[in-house]
Amino acid sequence: MNGFKLNRIVLSIFAPILILAGVSGFLIPPQYSLTSAAVPYNLFHVVFGALGVFIISAGKPPHACLFNIGFGLIDIYQAIASALSLWPEPYFLWTFVDDVLHVIIGFALVLIGLYGIGIFKSREERK
Repeated sequence: MNGFKLNRIVLSIFAPILILAGVSGFLIPPQYSLTSAAVPYNLFHVVFGALGVFIISAGKPPHACLFNIGFGLIDIYQAIASALSLWPEPYFLWTFVDDVLHVIIGFALVLIGLYGIGIFKSREERK
């Protein structure tokens, strides 16, 4: 499977999950949620999920790779921001579960995105 196709598949699965995560954050009472139920955090998920759906529907392969890399880096930043109490920690109110998910998903998305743009190919394969 080529890298562009993998990135499109990953984003076509991940974007709706982001939307569902954001919407469920509004529906599940905070005391029953394992992740943050902060309104700005839920809106963040819905907006980026919608952006991911738009990118998939636009059908431009490099954009899925760039989204995955960018969102992966944002996820990694969120884990760091949570640990160091950096912005937007006071608004997003991350939990330990959020931190674990951000690290795992963040690194996975960055690696998949980099694979898609050919970072892991040999010089001969890139020609």
